[in-house]
Amino acid sequence: MATRVVSPKLLQNLRYFIRPINSAPSSFTVSPINFTEKPDPTIIKPPTTTSTLDLGDVKELFSSVPTTKLLRSSITLQMAALEPMVDLGMWVLNSRIMETPGLREVILGTVKHTFFEHFCAGENPDDACQAVLKLWDAGLRGMLDYGLEHAADNESCDRNLEGFFQTVESTKSLPPSSVSSVIAKITAICPPDLLKRVSDLLRWEYRENSSSLPWKLDTLPILSDCSPFYHTLEKPEPLTPQEEHDLHLAHQRLLKLCQKCLEANVPLAIDAEDTSIQPSIDYFTYSAAIVYNKDNNPVIFGTIQAYLKDSKERLLRTTKAAEKMGVPMGVKLVRGAYMSSERQLASSLGVESPIHNTIQQTHACYNECAAFMLEKISNASGAVVLATHNVESGKMAAAKARDLGIGLENQKLQFAQLYGMADTLSFGLRKAGFQVSKYLAFGPLQQLMPFLLRRAEENRGLLSSSTLDRQLMRKELKRRLTATIL
Repeated sequence: MATRVVSPKLLQNLRYFIRPINSAPSSFTVSPINFTEKPDPTIIKPPTTTSTLDLGDVKELFSSVPTTKLLRSSITLQMAALEPMVDLGMWVLNSRIMETPGLREVILGTVKHTFFEHFCAGENPDDACQAVLKLWDAGLRGMLDYGLEHAADNESCDRNLEGFFQTVESTKSLPPSSVSSVIAKITAICPPDLLKRVSDLLRWEYRENSSSLPWKLDTLPILSDCSPFYHTLEKPEPLTPQEEHDLHLAHQRLLKLCQKCLEANVPLAIDAEDTSIQPSIDYFTYSAAIVYNKDNNPVIFGTIQAYLKDSKERLLRTTKAAEKMGVPMGVKLVRGAYMSSERQLASSLGVESPIHNTIQQTHACYNECAAFMLEKISNASGAVVLATHNVESGKMAAAKARDLGIGLENQKLQFAQLYGMADTLSFGLRKAGFQVSKYLAFGPLQQLMPFLLRRAEENRGLLSSSTLDRQLMRKELKRRLTATIL
């Protein structure tokens, strides 16, 4: 058991929920998550491994999917691929029609029984656990996301924290390893207005090369020279005493959540959000990682959005600094979900967009970041969740992992896709022997509307271009129908 020495300022924040191992007031221990712990062998099904990522055998790919579910998924994805339908749906959900009694109930009922049931894992932890069990039977794992975000005040932040606690607690009733992580948004435990204030101060500190933030804890590099600084055009005012107090409470909430995850032996992944508040989100994530990530067992994972022009440079700077400090990095690599709003804001300000100019540049950045993290893992450094719906990225990462000799049983490499999407890639990667998870958002429909709207916006082009999923589903449905008739 290792002992890490930290600053008195950090200890002041941690004294309520970190357990010391000796009498010295300046040291404590955090037991690492045991990634090597093996579940009950009677529960685990050994994967069938192949040398390549084969997506052509539809019978094998969809062998665990009932025909009714396959048919429903095919129809839902076909509907979502129609851009006029997506545009109309988004317009309706954002319009005043939703304020009309009667119509509102009809619209929400339609959404619930179509897109909600397809893309979400239910309305409560029990529903989500049932979804995890079904995935586990199919050889997949679950990432539990209780869809909480954008808290208004400390009271709502505390309520949200209890919701996250319940999510973590629910994992204890499930088979070991069936949940690969719990997902949380910092906006659920710290009001966005405060996150914006902290982000402004962090941007100004970096740009002016100053160090005048008395509340700032030890952290890892958050920004780079090519990061977007247009959110902070003039020197921000220091945090007020009340803001500093609220920031301290938010840090306590995150660290308590980390401790809960540690005790449940399940990692915590922090979602990324838009660039106006992302610096403060990374600040929260990395300051907690310094405390909890040790012995090459990350407890807390940050998220890198590859569609941002500064993403690769920030990843390189952060991992380099983490290695110097002996902090194993946990990274969830995604492409990004705020493309339209980011570009609209940049355009309104007359500045360059922080998003790559072309989708090809985003793909290239994602693949380069993935290759970088795979090389780190091959050298026993850190862990990565490659969250992608792109088949080519999946194939490249799988081939790279094999070239580097990363064993299929290696828990430090995970692939992930959203629940209800890219099932072809999920089952193909699983068939090839890799660890694969589905991102399971759950919660009341109204609470998950922002999530569903982001999926519609983010995946409009993705779903339209992902004809492979729909083609293979139709092919398997046709095969089953033919087999039944003959």
